[in-house]
Amino acid sequence: MSDSQQDSRPQVRLLSIDAESAGQRIDNFLRTQLKGVPKTLIYRVLRKGEVRVNKKRIKPEYKLQLGDEVRVPPLRVSEAEVAAPVSRSLTEHLQQAILYETDALLIINKPSGLAVHGGSGINLGLIEALRQMRPEARFLELVHRLDRDTSGCIMVAKKRSMLRYLHEALREKRVRKIYHALVLGRWANRQQRVEAPLLRNELKSGERIVRVDAEGKASITEFKVLRRFGDLATLVEASPLTGRTHQIRVHAQFVGHPIIGDEKYAPDEGLKKMRALALKRLMLHAAELRLVLPDGEKLQVQAEYDAEMALAVQTLVQETADKTSVS
Repeated sequence: MSDSQQDSRPQVRLLSIDAESAGQRIDNFLRTQLKGVPKTLIYRVLRKGEVRVNKKRIKPEYKLQLGDEVRVPPLRVSEAEVAAPVSRSLTEHLQQAILYETDALLIINKPSGLAVHGGSGINLGLIEALRQMRPEARFLELVHRLDRDTSGCIMVAKKRSMLRYLHEALREKRVRKIYHALVLGRWANRQQRVEAPLLRNELKSGERIVRVDAEGKASITEFKVLRRFGDLATLVEASPLTGRTHQIRVHAQFVGHPIIGDEKYAPDEGLKKMRALALKRLMLHAAELRLVLPDGEKLQVQAEYDAEMALAVQTLVQETADKTSVS
């Protein structure tokens, strides 16, 4: 093998942890350093001890300290795993979807159908698109996540210090997330607090399924009725007080009102009824974020419905009016 061929091979890297990187978990640090490398591969090299901190094996939850020396093994990303180029239409859409931006924080009204990050057969997500759109940005990281088919407010940190601050704020429940959801049936209670423990299972296919289970983690969601469409559907506000996977979707199903378009948790009969009205996507929208910024400023950001969600509301209004006039 020639010298040039040897030089092109990935090399072991030794990285020193500075103040910006200190305090974060090693698995999250590696995902930043190894952009495009699948999460499964990152956790595999951690388990095998190929990643070392100060020459010692560490667990994925290890929190980096100032001055730590991290050994990053050589990993090659195949061409199939490289993010696809961002289309002009997506670039324009995301530019127009910016709800708030400073030098440290970006909040976007994420479109339904766009995953927040690539992986598991998805070669372009929101974060990869933003990094392509802003190649000069030294740091862009998701603060939290939304399901692929959920639209609405999502925060992206532009500084490590903001990412740490917001992660702490989320842990301490100092960030209020407010969702709007169109659910099947007539939600009877004007306000309702659902407390039901959730247990997450992963099928052999890799699909995640969550169910209410006594052995699950404590989970609380507060619901409030915003508008009823006869007995057909209800528009509700949902505020998750805990942050479990699929929490709002499973809690809505648990009380008998699954979210319209939820292929995973809604019954087939309900899905068919809504498809007949051309309501197909998951009708869940992250409508609002409320938080206090590091300088003490109170921030409240709202995201308008996209065309599909707005049309769904109009369709249900018309359908209810038609039924009323017939009766």
